[in-house]
Amino acid sequence: MAGKFDTGIIVELKSGGPKMTVAGLDERRGTPDPNTYKCQWFGGKKLESGFFPE
Repeated sequence: MAGKFDTGIIVELKSGGPKMTVAGLDERRGTPDPNTYKCQWFGGKKLESGFFPE
């Protein structure tokens, strides 16, 4: 199942914030959700991550 964004691209929320790298589709429920992505970014020296809708 493919999503709109490829793994490794840089994205940013429309409301602003840090630039984030798409780490892949959200697989927290066991199957990939093509509408939600896991993204990672650095908050200072700490690697942060979160899940965001397309």
